[in-house]
Amino acid sequence: MGRPGAGRVVRVGLGVLARGWLLVLLVLVWELAARRAEDLYFPPPTRIVRTMRELWWSGPPSRLWLSDLAVDDFAPSLSHLLLGWAVAGAVGIAVGVGIGLSRVAFHVLDPVLQFGRAVPPPTLIPFFMVAFGLGTSMQLAAIVFGVVWPVLLNTADGVRSVEPLQLDTARVLGLGRLARLWYVVLPGAAPKIFAGLRVALGFALILMVIAELMGSGEGIGSRLNAAEREFRPDRLWAGIVLLGGIGCVLNGLFLLVERRALAWHRGARRTGT
Repeated sequence: MGRPGAGRVVRVGLGVLARGWLLVLLVLVWELAARRAEDLYFPPPTRIVRTMRELWWSGPPSRLWLSDLAVDDFAPSLSHLLLGWAVAGAVGIAVGVGIGLSRVAFHVLDPVLQFGRAVPPPTLIPFFMVAFGLGTSMQLAAIVFGVVWPVLLNTADGVRSVEPLQLDTARVLGLGRLARLWYVVLPGAAPKIFAGLRVALGFALILMVIAELMGSGEGIGSRLNAAEREFRPDRLWAGIVLLGGIGCVLNGLFLLVERRALAWHRGARRTGT
């Protein structure tokens, strides 16, 4: 008999192959087309990977091969991204719960919220630059304003979708207002809250880059500006690929947390409770 662990490894490998074959094919086509065209503006993936290694992964193994440039670029960008996302998430959940619990507040504030959501966040960056100056405050303000809306609106919608029967049952059982909020409202709204947080994480990455492109002397966005000034398309593409990789990693980590946090919800749906 074969070992159970080996079978699991085989299944995981087949799953990765089934999901990643198209990406591998596209990279191969890109490589062949770029080598054939020999266009300076569209370097092949192998050259982009080599440039990424030279810029960010040429350090010692004790530091996970991160170069000094990687530390200088990654630390400010990721700290601004994650801090802005966390602040927007906390504010969005708190305000969304308050609005969702009050029918009057929801109907009064909904037009204002829809207007705020419709304002493109990049258009406010010049205002944030004037109000906060160049630097961390401006970047955090741009990220928070841009990503708070999906969390806030999803939270309010999730709270409003909680079954009134569940609230009535909790009230009959003697649960107080805070207990009902913690044990009934937030668990019931959790799927939509997590959906809003996931969308907000993608927005945070986009706004982090835009803010750094427009007014920052550090971070990955500033590295893209430097590549443009120095006329280095390979470094420009290296930054683009790096940002795509960061987005995939962050999304994957968030999905792992979401699956663990909402495991009870999927189990309840399967059992029909």
